[in-house]
Amino acid sequence: MAGTNPYIEEEEATLPTTPYKITFVFEETGERHEIRVDPDKIPYGETGRIGSILDVALAAGLDIDHACGGVCACSTCHVIVKEGLETTNEASEDEEDQLDNAPGLTHQSRLSCQCIPDGTKDVVVEIPRWNRNNVQEGT
Repeated sequence: MAGTNPYIEEEEATLPTTPYKITFVFEETGERHEIRVDPDKIPYGETGRIGSILDVALAAGLDIDHACGGVCACSTCHVIVKEGLETTNEASEDEEDQLDNAPGLTHQSRLSCQCIPDGTKDVVVEIPRWNRNNVQEGT
């Protein structure tokens, strides 16, 4: 499932116009991945809002669980924006309602499918240990 949720009204967000960097930190391992975001390549995929943290992460091959397909209908893509939160769009009421269901909620918590940095500053995002889906299906 990808695309938009027809039951919620998308809030406005400013897309970046200059390149910036998102550093993903995996809480469980301390592993860090720095991704350079090129505004000319947005959208990267079809999951999450255009230019969202989830959109960027998936395009870079970083797995962030997103059970609803990135349409703000669950809380599985919950991340913590450690730096650069002020450069992201405001959380909508729908996003905040979904975040209420997320474990480990902080003042910097966002749904990665809804959180869109504007590119005016680099961003550091922590992916909580419980967010990693370590189950792999056999082929």
